[in-house]
Amino acid sequence: MSAVIQGGTAETSTRCIPTHERRKQPLRTSVLSALERYFKDLEGHDPEDVYDLVIGQVEHAMLECVMTRTRGNQTRAAEVLGINRSTLRKKLKQYSLL
Repeated sequence: MSAVIQGGTAETSTRCIPTHERRKQPLRTSVLSALERYFKDLEGHDPEDVYDLVIGQVEHAMLECVMTRTRGNQTRAAEVLGINRSTLRKKLKQYSLL
């Protein structure tokens, strides 16, 4: 069974939250809340592949946000993320962001 973990409205899931709207809670709190809703919404069904689900959702959102913030500059985005540019390109292709 696959599902989407949502941490807010559809609008905020596809773009970065502007700094002036940033919450004071750590990202960890948002992930915990989303996971609690996910498990509740399963209504007794056994969860599957939760690790891949969470990593995929968070990584995709992170890449989208950083690419928006760097205005598509892959070199700068790789620096912001602390990864190699070729790794960034691989991930962008993986999530159809390139």
